[in-house]
Amino acid sequence: MTKILLLSDTHSYIDERILHYCEKADEVWHAGDIGDLTVTDQIEKLKPLRAVYGNIDDHHIRASFPLHQRFTVENVSVWITHIGGYPPKYNAMVREELKLNPPRLFICGHSHILKVMPDSKLGVLHMNPGAAGKHGFHKVRTMLRFEINKDNIENLEVIELGKK
Repeated sequence: MTKILLLSDTHSYIDERILHYCEKADEVWHAGDIGDLTVTDQIEKLKPLRAVYGNIDDHHIRASFPLHQRFTVENVSVWITHIGGYPPKYNAMVREELKLNPPRLFICGHSHILKVMPDSKLGVLHMNPGAAGKHGFHKVRTMLRFEINKDNIENLEVIELGKK
């Protein structure tokens, strides 16, 4: 079993509350708009990190993290990108690849809107953790945590970090 903390859209903001949840995870995944490498540096001091860059991220972050990450944890294939859309309104840049080679878990950020929904047509679970940072139109800062246990995605929990 692997415990995952999923966050996005920190926009250069990280605090002790976020780091507290990082400590409880086996891995931390960041779905882009990191803002500043100090965010990922602090996370990486605590736990292994998988991250992608987002549309606000500068050349330093883009040199450190890819636009897309595809990998497998236990028996679950994962694709993380920043701008991906959601079922069935996927971004044009990912739509064809999703149809040809769908992961079991498709993760994106960008919208600042927490959303978890299945795409029964593709057999994909879509997750967007909302925004953990203080920049943007969202009112409540959010993250997700869950467990991957062999073939299963279990114990999904929304973490509300309070108003921004």
